[in-house]
Amino acid sequence: MIQKSIPTDLEVARRLTEEILGQARAAGYDEDACFAIRLSLEEALINAIKHGNKFDRSRKVSVSADVGADLTTITVIDEGDGFDPSSVPDPTADENLEKPFGRGIMLMRAYMDEVGYNDRGNKVRMVKHRCSGLPTSVGQSTVHSSGAEPESPCGPSGKTEPARHFRHGPGRQ
Repeated sequence: MIQKSIPTDLEVARRLTEEILGQARAAGYDEDACFAIRLSLEEALINAIKHGNKFDRSRKVSVSADVGADLTTITVIDEGDGFDPSSVPDPTADENLEKPFGRGIMLMRAYMDEVGYNDRGNKVRMVKHRCSGLPTSVGQSTVHSSGAEPESPCGPSGKTEPARHFRHGPGRQ
């Protein structure tokens, strides 16, 4: 288990990402799972540093990562005001294709098996099952590929369930 409070600094965030990925590799996660964890963690940390803490070096980002044999849970908390994730427009909608927002959240939801926010919107919790593979599409409805065995924690059929989200709007966790 890794629990760290890091400065609002992208280089420190990059080193922490590498530390967490090292644990995932040591636990037997394949390159697809490690890619998914890297991409999602980088997006969560960038969002915390840029949008949450607004690059204010007096603020911290708290990160916890529990890398297990079958499941990785990562939590990122910033000291910002938070936001309502349901208010972020769908970046795949035609009217938003050229707008520079929402893609990080979309990618986190596509590549992780669970993504949820606290009510304030300054804490994200992400879960990745080792056997869940990469998404076959990226967007609002994502389906994951899997080569898992039937007794896998990814579901009774050995196939990963579609991405689940803790919170879709205000008041839900």
